[in-house]
Amino acid sequence: MQLLQPQHWIEYELIDSGEYEKLERFGKYIIRRPEPQAVWRKSLSEKEWENMPDAIFKREKGKTSQDGNDKGVWTQKKGMPDQWFINYKYKEMNLKFRLGLTSFKHVGIFPEQAENWNFIYDTIKAMKVEEPKVLNLFAYTGGASIAAKSAGSDVTHVDSVRQVITWSRENMEASALDNIRWIVEDALKFCRREVKREKKYNGIILDPPAYGRGPDGEKWILEENIAELMQLCRELLAQKDSFLILNLYSMGFSAVIAENLIKDYFPDVKDCQFGELIVPEKSGKNLPLSVYARFKK
Repeated sequence: MQLLQPQHWIEYELIDSGEYEKLERFGKYIIRRPEPQAVWRKSLSEKEWENMPDAIFKREKGKTSQDGNDKGVWTQKKGMPDQWFINYKYKEMNLKFRLGLTSFKHVGIFPEQAENWNFIYDTIKAMKVEEPKVLNLFAYTGGASIAAKSAGSDVTHVDSVRQVITWSRENMEASALDNIRWIVEDALKFCRREVKREKKYNGIILDPPAYGRGPDGEKWILEENIAELMQLCRELLAQKDSFLILNLYSMGFSAVIAENLIKDYFPDVKDCQFGELIVPEKSGKNLPLSVYARFKK
């Protein structure tokens, strides 16, 4: 059981958290938004929480997205843009992300995933395959996709939301990369078809939500669908020179669940890393944001 925290962020910082909120810096801008995991007290005063942020997310009572996220609006100080860019660097990997204030409190990046980006980059660089094939499912704005691409892999990026695919393409281009394969489709449907085609991938990244909808209204419920998805990934993953990452954001899910899914569907794996992705704040507290399990062989 490991607690992984980002080691290489310069343009991101968790300033404070508590009372179901977090105060963060992305580049030169500070934002305040909800955080259901932050059940403890804040370290900074309410006056500091009011004065520091350039943008504050306000929930609209009774409104949530189909995956359970809060809907709301941002209150912005003068000079705070709707969109801006930040950079992430690790070894020879130079990623650039376009951020934006969305109506679901997200800004287009999950900073705790940086340790998985590093893992992806290092693992691909160490492979003996000339151009490893990587599949990123529920790929959102593509942090893992552009990390894999920057390491020299052939990347297939699958997400059910066309606008998110467009956002991912912006991040690829901003990072001076190209030729990622974009697929707007339900992840299960795509994997079923790839299995029939007898396709193989050297890397698979899964970041499934608790709930979601495909482009044609397909329903995704984590507890009901994860077993089939893991079986499909088992058939798609190459036997050697390969890796898999499973992230679970569902509230209440233990890292042991992620580990057990790996053990169940990949029983030959001897060294499965699992634990939580956390972000430390200045006061010394750690904010848990995801559980993960991953391996390479």
